Amino acid sequence: MKTLIKNALVHDSINRESYEADILIEDGKIALIEKAIECVDAETVDATGLNAYAGFIDAHSHIGLCGYGIGYEGQDYNEYNDIITPHLRAIDGFKPMQPPLETAAKAGITTVCTGPGSSNVLGGTFIAVKTVGKRADDMIVKNPMAMKCAFGENPKRCYRDKGDSCRMSTAAKLRETLFKAFEYDKKIKAAGDDESKKPTFDMKLEAMLPVVRGEIPLKAHAHATEDIFTAIRIAKEFGVKLTLEHVTEGHLIADELAAEGYPCAVGPSLTDASKWELRNMTFETPGILAKKGLQVSIITDADVIPQQYLPLCAGLAVKSGMDPFDALQAITINPALHAGIADRVGSLECGKDADIVLTDGCPFEVSTNVKCVFINGKRV
Repeated sequence: MKTLIKNALVHDSINRESYEADILIEDGKIALIEKAIECVDAETVDATGLNAYAGFIDAHSHIGLCGYGIGYEGQDYNEYNDIITPHLRAIDGFKPMQPPLETAAKAGITTVCTGPGSSNVLGGTFIAVKTVGKRADDMIVKNPMAMKCAFGENPKRCYRDKGDSCRMSTAAKLRETLFKAFEYDKKIKAAGDDESKKPTFDMKLEAMLPVVRGEIPLKAHAHATEDIFTAIRIAKEFGVKLTLEHVTEGHLIADELAAEGYPCAVGPSLTDASKWELRNMTFETPGILAKKGLQVSIITDADVIPQQYLPLCAGLAVKSGMDPFDALQAITINPALHAGIADRVGSLECGKDADIVLTDGCPFEVSTNVKCVFINGKRV
């Protein structure tokens, strides 16, 4: 099936300047972007006067795992019985038909990176999924996407009576698991095809193999400067990949972060400073870090901020000094790079998934309406 979007003002998230063009969708992919495309067998969508954007992406959310409404039932993003749970997989708790996913899709959020919360030192694997579908397996863009780990107040608070009452304990538990995982991997490789020499199977250490082998990053929940630096210190110590999540005090150490160069997912900032490590929270952070040349994504941490307000968060960052094009990239191509899925989503380019949002104005403004959304080339 073919669809032809005519006369849109294209904001492709790659070129700073927008341009008028047609977009041809074929078999769920962007087949062509140029002026005056003729295709007689395509369904035509007149986008005259409308803006075309790549589908918006949230690099850090808990949508589909957090509960909907009030109460314990449906809350599946934190495990409180074990502080080390790398073997948990977001896909097993993801609920595709929760109403917030439909709301997000209609608001133009077409891909989300979702997974375990931050109660655990190691919480399990995140997934990148499209926001429409009935079965998680059919919505996956990447699984696993990253391994969640957490620093700061959350592990301390959740496990203060169960072996973790200070930041040093949190770091020590992560180091211990990484040491064991590297030793486990070393023994597996040394054994080769000889099953008798392989180490006893360990589900948790098996789950850590993609991390120690450099296939996925540690996705490090870190708000405060000291936690950000501890995450970096441990990543360097073990030679593993790392993305920094929340980065609430990142603006206080912008030069240091620029020198390190790790991807930063900033937020949620549209919320109260509910704990000490959020006392310096500001919407200025993403703009300051972007100006230093860092790859910055803006996040909602949904359901902390409802998923559909991702573009609004970008708008508030612009209001606080962020360059508008940097803000657009922070909810499109940058989160795609952050998640390792930029080959499929994040920009309007030929060959990528036809995730396209048509609006009647700038998506950062509350008066703007989303007029049409395509996910995998299908109209939502």
